[in-house]
Amino acid sequence: MKATVIGLGVEGKKATNSLLKHGWKVYATDLNPNIDLEGLDVSVVNLDVPNMGNGMTVISKNIQIDLGYTDESSIENADAVAFSPSMWGSSFANRIVESGKLLSDVLTKHKDIFTIGITGTNGKTTTVHMIKEILESAGLEVLVGGNGGGGFDGYYDLILEAEESSPDVLLIEVCDMTLDFCNYCFDFDLIGLTNMGMDHMDVHGTVANYKNALVRFFKGNDVVINHNQDFKSNFKEAADNLFYYFESQANLQIFGEFNRFNAGLATAIASELKIPKETIFKALADFKAVEGRLDVYPLNDSKIYIGKTDNIDALKSVLNEDEFHAIFMGTPRFNESDRLDMLDEVVKYNPEVIVIFPGLDDTVDMAVQKVNYLGYDGRLEVVNNLDELIALVAEFSHENAMFIGGNGQETIIEIQDRIKTLSKNCS
Repeated sequence: MKATVIGLGVEGKKATNSLLKHGWKVYATDLNPNIDLEGLDVSVVNLDVPNMGNGMTVISKNIQIDLGYTDESSIENADAVAFSPSMWGSSFANRIVESGKLLSDVLTKHKDIFTIGITGTNGKTTTVHMIKEILESAGLEVLVGGNGGGGFDGYYDLILEAEESSPDVLLIEVCDMTLDFCNYCFDFDLIGLTNMGMDHMDVHGTVANYKNALVRFFKGNDVVINHNQDFKSNFKEAADNLFYYFESQANLQIFGEFNRFNAGLATAIASELKIPKETIFKALADFKAVEGRLDVYPLNDSKIYIGKTDNIDALKSVLNEDEFHAIFMGTPRFNESDRLDMLDEVVKYNPEVIVIFPGLDDTVDMAVQKVNYLGYDGRLEVVNNLDELIALVAEFSHENAMFIGGNGQETIIEIQDRIKTLSKNCS
């Protein structure tokens, strides 16, 4: 079988790797001639072969990659096409859908499996993992995937894996930017909404647009939302059945009111599947924080809160948890300067110390300029590597608490691992 992958962002790379793993021959293309190929499971046989564009061609076993150019005949001759979810709604994507070649239309076994979707601004990954542990504790086989940013295998990988296996449940983390794409590709039986926050407004434009995307996604489905969720009347009108969840009363190892609501959603979803309450509460009591997500580690006299928090709502929920002497913030990508608005919230909190470190990109200078513009008059530090950051953590370890977050999940996981080791050695 031959597949064409259009766009080599996170989802495109995951789709390419998965197709190769499942024995497909792949033609992959991206119009950006400078796309980073890191993350692709490709051993190069021939590199920098001239093509008809201004980029290059990479040839390896069972795959050809064109950068800066797309061979239209490879699309026409493919048995299936996978394109980036961000292309959904474009004339190109519509043409692929109309041709019947989108991978979700070629392989359809996944549509016969009971499917749960978890979407929202914050808490999706943790909630998905909670549900997975509950369902597996009840003896169900669960296939998990979805949003590439959640650390899962991607949407296309789920489709490919489902074709070759027979899970009881398909559990999907649905990014709020891919709602319409997922609505087409999967047949959802039950959907959970964690919350709605001010993130990805560069895509949605307004909260009203985000709400409208959720209404389309919920239409004709059974949906579980927070009992205090805005737009309840809109969601009730769209859904076949609308259920509410509340803060969990389970004995949790993970901290924070926000995680109690994540556990509440997981409980409501599991309850709809008739999982016994004792199984639910036991699984939640055993649940540990997902790598890279918020966790707390003791160090000397301090508590170190650390985890990815890449939008204002996520940041606010953490800052409500304690009195932080120092706040460490990882920086966003160059093209995501709007995420620097989180520094408004940090300066408003007014900790004794603000520490800036490179997260997704080294946009440290932009972050420092923002903090100075906001009139922060405390101690402002910049660190450029892990050793410098750990030195400051040690310096502040006799204060009440510190928080390390912001952007850059891989960087934050690296810091988290180092903090975890320090905490164990000092306990």
